[in-house]
Amino acid sequence: MAVLELANISKHFGAIQAVNDVSFSLEAGEVVGLMGDNGAGKSTLVKMIAGNFRPSHGAMRLDGQDLILHKPIDARQRGIEIVYQELALCNNLTAAANVFLGRELRRGLGPLRILDYRTMYKRAGEIFKELKSETRPRDLVKQMSGGQRQAVAIARTMLAEAKLVLMDEPTAAISVRQVAEVLSLIRQLRDRGIAVILISHRMPDVFSVADRVIVMRRGRKVADKQIGASSPEEVTGLITGAIEQV
Repeated sequence: MAVLELANISKHFGAIQAVNDVSFSLEAGEVVGLMGDNGAGKSTLVKMIAGNFRPSHGAMRLDGQDLILHKPIDARQRGIEIVYQELALCNNLTAAANVFLGRELRRGLGPLRILDYRTMYKRAGEIFKELKSETRPRDLVKQMSGGQRQAVAIARTMLAEAKLVLMDEPTAAISVRQVAEVLSLIRQLRDRGIAVILISHRMPDVFSVADRVIVMRRGRKVADKQIGASSPEEVTGLITGAIEQV
């Protein structure tokens, strides 16, 4: 059974048709690269899956059950996590504090309960170890590299035991070494059976980690192919319109 199924999903804002009749499915442990030029509808599509927007038409299903989302918290409660390019981390807090932000652990009884920092540091360290990341629980986010920040954001999704992780340009504006670290983190998610939708403009990244590539142009899906059956040249042609549809 597919983790996620989209059936004829559309979204319009007044007279603007941002997403038009898009359908696809996603299996557990599958990484799908979602590609397209600016304005192709990628972010709008992902925001519908994340509960930021409601579809104007069509249906979504998660694990075979109808997926009706009114706000982002609804998506998180169903096991859908999103990692935005901006990451939404608190720079003045530690890595562990960011991992547990909004899910803080407490100890004690009644009104005298206090934050259980020891357990949070320990659990965050275990997750970073699972991710094979050099990030340390007590490090301040403001002192971290781009790759380490991504590790913190991804660790949050693992703490939540996500079924599906949506990633919006995770390798934009970071160094080559940090890109390799982020791609390794995506593979770790895949190996744990977590489905990933990766929005990216970086062709080498998508062809490095994705199982399939979906290309959108002007709000429509113009391709959905296994990575081994496509090429960067074909995807570039689909994005620019030099190739109409496959």
